[in-house]
Amino acid sequence: MFRKTTKMSNGTSLPTHFLKKCVGLGVILSLVAILFGPPLQVALAAALLNKSDTLSSLKVSTLANHEVIFRTPTGVDAATDTITITFPSGWTMGSVAFGDMDLDVSTGGQTSCSGVSFGTAKTLAATAGTNIWGAAVSGQVITYTAPTNATTGEIATQACARIRIGTNAAGGTNRITNSAATGSHTIAVAGVFGDSGNIVVNLLTDDQVAVSGTVTETLSFSLGATSVAFGTLSSAAVTSATHTVALATNAVSGLVLTFSGSTLTSGANTITAMATAALSAVGTEQFGINAKDNATPNVGAECSGTPPIAAAATGYNTVDNFKFVSGETIISSTAGINNTSCTISYIANIAGATEAGSYTTTLTYTATATF
Repeated sequence: MFRKTTKMSNGTSLPTHFLKKCVGLGVILSLVAILFGPPLQVALAAALLNKSDTLSSLKVSTLANHEVIFRTPTGVDAATDTITITFPSGWTMGSVAFGDMDLDVSTGGQTSCSGVSFGTAKTLAATAGTNIWGAAVSGQVITYTAPTNATTGEIATQACARIRIGTNAAGGTNRITNSAATGSHTIAVAGVFGDSGNIVVNLLTDDQVAVSGTVTETLSFSLGATSVAFGTLSSAAVTSATHTVALATNAVSGLVLTFSGSTLTSGANTITAMATAALSAVGTEQFGINAKDNATPNVGAECSGTPPIAAAATGYNTVDNFKFVSGETIISSTAGINNTSCTISYIANIAGATEAGSYTTTLTYTATATF
C-alpha cells in the first residue's frame, strides 16, 4: 500500500492526510479564539443633536454674529477634551478672540434645545486653566479646551451648549466676516470630546428687504364747546365756567395753543382783564383764565391722555392763579403728543360799582404745530 506524502521545507516527509488534519485543527482553534476572546474595542463618535447656527446677517462679505447651539450626547468629562468649530475657507475670522465669545450650557438630560435655559456660563481665556476654558482661533478653527481640572459633568451628557461669537457675546467687539460666495456653507463642530456634526448655513447676495412708508404731518384740534355762560355776575362770589379742548400732533417740536380777544365788554364798559397771574379776589373786577385743576374756585382739570401729552403753559399753569393777555399761549408741548384733553377755566369777579349791562366777548383759539 502506498500513502501520499508531502515533503516539508527541512526535507522531512509527512503524510498529506496528517497535514490536512493539522490545518483544520488550526482553523477551529482560531475560531474559538475569536468567539471567546476579548471583544474588539471600536471608538465611534456620537452625532450632535439639535444643531443650529443663527447669524445676525446672511449677506455675503458682511460682518456677522454667530449663535451656535447643539446638544451633546457624550458631554465633556476630561481636561483633554476639546470642542472645535471649523469655518469654511473664504470666511474671515479677523480679530476674533476669547473676549468675543461666550460658552453657556444647560444642566443636562435635555431632549431638545428649544426653550432650554443656558444657566451655566463658562469662564473663557486664551488658554485653559483651573475652572477656565481655553478659547483660541487658529486659521479657520476655533478650539475650546476644557479646564485643566475638568471631570465628569463639566458639560453633562445630553446638555445643550450655546456658543456666541461676536458682539452678541458679553463684551464682544469683533465679528466673523461671511464668505463672498452665495449658497450653502458647512460649519463643522467636532473635537476630542466624542461628538461631531455639521451645520449648513446659506448665504445670500442681500438678506435685507427695504420697506418704506410715509407718515404725513398731522395736527388735530377741536373745541368742546363754542360758548360758555357765566349767568349773573356777583360782587359777593366769584363766577366760573369751563370748556375743553382736544389736541394732538406728530410735530417734532410740538405745538402751541394761543388765544386772542378782548375782556368782557358791555358797550363802553369792561371788566378788567387780569394782566398778571393772580388769585381770585371777590369784590374786585377780574376776568381771567387758566388750564389747571383749581380749588378756589373749585373749577377745571389737569390735561390728560396717554403720555406724551400737552400741558398748561407758563402764566396759565399755576393752580388758583388766573390771567388774561390776548395773544398768549395757554397750552403747549415741546414734541409730538398723543390725544390730549385740556380744560380751560374762566373766572369773573365784579365790584359793587361795576356798571350794569350784558357783558360778552368772543375769543379765538389757534393751534400751531412746528414740524
